[in-house]
Amino acid sequence: MNIHIITITGDIASGKGTVTSLLKKELGYEIYKNGEYVRKLAKEMNMSIVEFQEVLNNNEEIDKQVEKSAQQYAKEHDNLIIDARLGFYAVPHSFKVYLKVELEEAAKRAYADALRKDTEQYESIEVAMKDIKYRYEQENMRYLKTYGVKRDDMSNYDLVIDTTNKTPEEVSNIILDEYKKWLENKVEG
Repeated sequence: MNIHIITITGDIASGKGTVTSLLKKELGYEIYKNGEYVRKLAKEMNMSIVEFQEVLNNNEEIDKQVEKSAQQYAKEHDNLIIDARLGFYAVPHSFKVYLKVELEEAAKRAYADALRKDTEQYESIEVAMKDIKYRYEQENMRYLKTYGVKRDDMSNYDLVIDTTNKTPEEVSNIILDEYKKWLENKVEG
């Protein structure tokens, strides 16, 4: 079983992508991102990410296909960082990290993020807050219904970090320190 796998999930705009890139640079691990796959599907269907949320809510098979892709990838690879909403569930033997962020800060980040413009176009921070809250609630309901999983149950994770007032570098360093301790325990145990 591959043990050199970190799964990162968390709140929308909590810094998962940036932190994942920093971890890749430090560890040399490959990155697998479920979110890129979801955004690609939304773009192909000419939908916003919020509109595509409804497709996922109503089509369990697409949702399961997205989650299963991370699980399958982890079986075939080691030295891997998985950025996926249910990565902790799909790859339970991984080092599981959850990044939290306060809603207003998440909305500010999402509103200013040029990389999100293809699938997330917010006319204001208030609209971003509303959409982020809606997506979070819809995802949690879908994960509970489809998988029987409560993503917001923090006991699912080895490490939980609030990124609201931390730089991505600070978050990355915390993850690296805790991951090294976790790996040592795995090797010794």
